[in-house]
Amino acid sequence: MTNFIKLFSFFILSITFTTCTMAQEEKKEVKLNTLTAEEKRVIIDKGTEWAYRGEYTDNKSEGFYICKQCNFPLYTSEDKFESHCGWPSFDDEIENHVKKITDADGMRTEIVCARCDGHLGHVFVGEGFTKKDTRHCVNSISLKFITKEELEKQNGTK
Repeated sequence: MTNFIKLFSFFILSITFTTCTMAQEEKKEVKLNTLTAEEKRVIIDKGTEWAYRGEYTDNKSEGFYICKQCNFPLYTSEDKFESHCGWPSFDDEIENHVKKITDADGMRTEIVCARCDGHLGHVFVGEGFTKKDTRHCVNSISLKFITKEELEKQNGTK
C-alpha cells in the first residue's frame, strides 16, 4: 500500500504541475477523445446510463478513474465505496478535478470534469454512507479506469 500512496502522490503532483502550467500558458486547448453516440448522450448531453449496467459499478481494483473525454484524473479507488445505488460511488474526488454545479432542476448538484466540463453524474450529501457523508454518483460511461499496475508501467516504476 505504501508504494501505491507514493505512486498516487507522484501522479497527483505531475497532474497538478501540468494543470498549473496550463493555467499559466492561457489554458491551451485540451485534446478530447472521440466518443461513441452513447458516451456523447451522457457526457455531452448530460444523460444517465442505466443503473447496474456500468462497467465500473462493481470494480474493486486499485487504481484511478479518469475522464473518458479528456483523460483527467478524477477519483481514486481508495475513495470508492459500495452504496448499492447502481452506479459507482465515491466519497471524495481528487482535489480541484471535479466541479459542482447546481443542476437545471435546481434540486440536485451536478458534477463535471474540471478540465473539459464533461458530465459525470451528481453528488449527494447527508446520506450517511461514509464518514465523509458524501456520495458522488458517477456514470461508468463517463470514466476510464487505470489500474495501479498500468500506471506503474506508464511511469516506468515497475
